[in-house]
This record gives sequence, structure tokens and C-alpha cells, in this order.
Amino acid sequence: MQGPKHTLCRRIGQCIWGLANCPTNSRVIKKEGGEVSSTPRAYPAGQHGPTKRRGKLSTYGELLLEKQKLRTFYNLTEHQLRFIYEKSKQGEGITGEKLLRNLEMRLVTAVFRGGLAPTIFAARQAVSHRHILVDGKIVDRASYRLKAGQVISINAERSPMIAEIAKGLDTVLPPYLEKNKEECKVTVTHEPLPEEIQVNVTISRVIEYYAR
Repeated sequence: MQGPKHTLCRRIGQCIWGLANCPTNSRVIKKEGGEVSSTPRAYPAGQHGPTKRRGKLSTYGELLLEKQKLRTFYNLTEHQLRFIYEKSKQGEGITGEKLLRNLEMRLVTAVFRGGLAPTIFAARQAVSHRHILVDGKIVDRASYRLKAGQVISINAERSPMIAEIAKGLDTVLPPYLEKNKEECKVTVTHEPLPEEIQVNVTISRVIEYYAR
């Protein structure tokens, strides 16, 4: 994703990914002479951010914001998200549920959710730089669609530092993923159910935005 990663977080006043280093969170900074807490910047970026009052969004603005939150969380371009939406409309089933399931089963998302990378951005880099294996074979497409039973792993011989980072991550895994920390492997146990997908987005508003 182009531009500062936390711009939207500051605009909505909360961290989209739940990261500790987000500017919307207060955190302890070590300085000479002691530790001090930083002031959370839960306001829009720019010189008028702290004083600018948030006006009530229009209906279109609310729909757009939910779509932007979803796009930002999964680190997608507008073209990518629209393509996945169009694909999710096809066939039987509820479009919103299929959209979230398709987003969660992208390789880059599973690498992040499974604790093989600390952020969605690091996960994309690991995939594109050919550090990630699926069923023992290198896959360098972030959009690769996983299936139940497949195993994601880090090529530890080629990327020992990335493997060590993954071993040190204390990630809370969703129910549809299982991690072998020592072997840096994540197994997709089943396709995610709607209630198992944790993302702070009202998906019905995203569908409404694209259905306009």
C-alpha cells in the first residue's frame, strides 16, 4: 500500500491492525533519564489534525470509510479489492461472507494471521521475496488462494532470520489455522466460518458501497 501506513488509523481514531506501535496508541518511550509515555495521535494527520472537529459523515462517506478500512486491513489496491468482490458475487452463498473468506484465504493474509510475519506488510514482502512455501513449494503470489489442508512454511534454510522472527511472534491464531512454532509451519485446518473472522469492518456496508 502506498503512503503512510497509519493515516487511516489516525483518521478513524483507532488502529486497524491492533499494532502496538500505531500512533493512535499511547506507548512507553525509553529516553535518557527515564521512560515517558507518548501521547496517542488519534486525530487526522496534518497541521490542523488536533483541532479539526470530526463532522458527521454522509451515508456515502460511511460506506466509503468501511470499504477503505477493509482495503487497508488486507493491504489491497482498489482494483484488487473490487476484483475479489466481483468474484465473491458469483455462485451461491452470501456475498459478504464469501468476500471475507476469500480475503482470509489469500496466502499473504494467512502468513500474517498465522504468525509467520509481524505485519501484513512484512507478510507481503516475505511472499514476494520467495521466502514462503506452500506444501513444500515456493509460492511468490500474495493473492494465491489457499485450501483446507494446505501447509504454509518458511524456507528456513534460505531465510533463517525470517524463521527466527516467526518463532518469536506470540500471535493469537484464528480457529482455522494451526501453527507449529518450532518448524515455522501453519496448517489451514478448514475454510473460515463468518464468526471466526475478526476484522473491525461492517462488511454489509462494503457490499452496499460496491452495489451502488
